Amino acid sequence: MNQVRREWIGWLVGWMLALGVLMPAVATASEIDFATRLPQGGHVLMLRHAHAPGFGDPPHFKLDDCTTQRNLDASGRAQAVAAGDWLRGHGVKAARVYSSQWCRSLETARLLNLGEVTPLPALNSFFERTHERVSSLVALNAFFARQPADGPLLILVTHFVNIQAIAGFGVGSGEGVLLQLQPGEAPRVVGRLDFGASGARTHPAPQGATGRAEPAAPLRPQ
Repeated sequence: MNQVRREWIGWLVGWMLALGVLMPAVATASEIDFATRLPQGGHVLMLRHAHAPGFGDPPHFKLDDCTTQRNLDASGRAQAVAAGDWLRGHGVKAARVYSSQWCRSLETARLLNLGEVTPLPALNSFFERTHERVSSLVALNAFFARQPADGPLLILVTHFVNIQAIAGFGVGSGEGVLLQLQPGEAPRVVGRLDFGASGARTHPAPQGATGRAEPAAPLRPQ
């Protein structure tokens, strides 16, 4: 398959996913085994940035100026470091790490210390930019479609609304959703991972999760 055809198929799948034509499947509780799945090929950990006090983006937000943005506090930085430690302790020695261009996401990704961090605009928040929702999801799902089904772990550090749109449910700061890539289909939701004060916990996907947030679904702070 030549490069042009691969890219065309990737964008076609991206549009189908963004418009809800294809929807991720949801795994059952008995299928949740992060310890063995994380080092395996073909998985994606979508991680919400660690704790950053505040709500949304400040009025004078500038993408290239972290002083105008919400940033991680001490607990957020500790949360990101702990997440990286937990992942290494469960067999993830390195990963392909991508991040939203927001400073709080980039810092979270770097503090994981699992590899070079590549900014990916498709992971940028559309919480206050709802007109960018569809184009962002098209780009992100096309990105998924281009990934090898047996490639090393992908870690995508992003925001609540982005995870909600892909998985069909949201997560708290520093929590993540594990997906399994499926060639030609939407990613399969495997489960949820959170990093609390008492350590990491894994959970099955919520009952009734559809794998796709409705356009009118309520949004939460980013």
